[in-house]
Amino acid sequence: MDLSVLIPARNEMFLKKTIENILENIEGDTEVIAVCDGQWADPEIPDHPRVTLIYHNEPSGQRAATNEAARISRAKYIMKVDAHCAFDQGFDVKLMADCEPDWTVIPRMYNLHAFDWVCDKCGDRRYQSPTPTSCKKCDNTEHFTRDIIWKPRLSRRTDFARFDKEMHFQYWGGYEKRPEAVGDISDVMCHVGAGWFMPRARYWELGGMDEEHGSWGQMGVEVSCKSWLSGGRQVVNKKTWFAHMFRTQGGDFGFPYPQSGRQVEHARRYSRKLWVKGEWPSAKRDLNWLLEKFSPVPDWPEGESKKDNSIVVASKESKPGATLVYYSDNHPDANILDACKNSVLKCMEQYGYPIISVTHKPVDFGQNIVVDFERSVLSMYKQILIGLETAETEYIFQIEHDLLYHPSHFSYIPENGSYYFDRNLWRLDVDTGKAVFYQADVPSMMCAKRSLLIEHYKLKVDYITEHGHTSSLGFSPPKGIPKEMRIGKAKTYVSEYPCIDLRHDKTFTRRRMSLEQFRNKPQDWKEADVIPGWGQTKDIVRQYIQSNV
Repeated sequence: MDLSVLIPARNEMFLKKTIENILENIEGDTEVIAVCDGQWADPEIPDHPRVTLIYHNEPSGQRAATNEAARISRAKYIMKVDAHCAFDQGFDVKLMADCEPDWTVIPRMYNLHAFDWVCDKCGDRRYQSPTPTSCKKCDNTEHFTRDIIWKPRLSRRTDFARFDKEMHFQYWGGYEKRPEAVGDISDVMCHVGAGWFMPRARYWELGGMDEEHGSWGQMGVEVSCKSWLSGGRQVVNKKTWFAHMFRTQGGDFGFPYPQSGRQVEHARRYSRKLWVKGEWPSAKRDLNWLLEKFSPVPDWPEGESKKDNSIVVASKESKPGATLVYYSDNHPDANILDACKNSVLKCMEQYGYPIISVTHKPVDFGQNIVVDFERSVLSMYKQILIGLETAETEYIFQIEHDLLYHPSHFSYIPENGSYYFDRNLWRLDVDTGKAVFYQADVPSMMCAKRSLLIEHYKLKVDYITEHGHTSSLGFSPPKGIPKEMRIGKAKTYVSEYPCIDLRHDKTFTRRRMSLEQFRNKPQDWKEADVIPGWGQTKDIVRQYIQSNV
């Protein structure tokens, strides 16, 4: 064979579809070697002369499974892919046509639109998600069909990535604006680990996958560092592509088997030991060389120096004062978005804090950063992290796109080591004019030190990328990750006058405006048609929302 496509798979419902898509699109002498790691494939994989299946009663882990498949291969090249991917026509011959003996090649990556849920009663379609419990357009609560789409989302493309000072994978869309990123074959610092290609002999020269990391985690960082620090090269081939399905919504559309937070953290510590401390024995270059090659690299200041076998990193100095980090998916109606922004701008006439907005669509609001993300909990956290890393002040206020902010909210400056939540918040239904009050800690009413928030959101983004989000983890810092990973404490304050959370039909969370909608009833529940400091609710809707139509 010219190429062996290696697929480590455990409890992967789309393994059959992935293999079928590979066979449909290969044009060379290419085979598939799939490892069913602890469970038989379901649905079953039909016999095919180009497909080899390996089955284990007990799971060995992604790295061990990849090594086992590579040992069986006798092909000139190998390509490791996840078991939920789609492929370009002729991807195999395109990759083989542009690969030198010491290269690792990453095809251009798109997000995979794998399926839609279709309501059997009214035909309403819902983009891939956990199994629906109800239809948004009719009263169906039982019958839904999974309609397989299996196409790349061309608006969700990844060519370039990096890792940060903790050796955590990070997307790097800004790199493509550099001159060195132009061309069909371009150097790439890191990749997510879902799909990569290299000569089989090269794979074993690099030591295969290092199983000391544990069963899972840091694969993209490992392959990338080995590729570069061995004296070789890693590139993205934009002439071809694969599409990867990201499972970030939890439930039965999250990670397909349990993951231990301790095991994941072990993989990260071991990764830092190899690359930051320079303990990989086959290295011909050190990490400073790689940082200088791609310099400037976010999170890595220029001019790193090596001392006592570890990299010394000078952290970005924070300026006094606060920055407002605004994040939006641009989903609410324009009049609500404008009302929120106008309320913030009015507050800043008093304080003058800088604003950094991270949005899905361009907005004229402070320093605007536009991201190409899907609307999800994970994308929200990534947007916040981008804003935090861009800011330069010591403190941060997080602000959202559907709140009316009062100047008194921004008068509080927190202490170190804690997240401070302003609990003076009313919820206002923009359709009915009903207003309710109950105390809760919400991210849009929080301020804290920037350094603490960056550390928290890095942990959160990494965890949810690998495990998916579940509502049981919570949303507000320090929640959102398992208890053993949390840092800092939540504290509260009450501003002189409240802010107003506008509840509407496009809110990211449920519009709960009555006690009956709560499993655990708030003890301090209030209902009113007047909000202190703002006036009658009907006047608020008229003045701040309807006036922006």
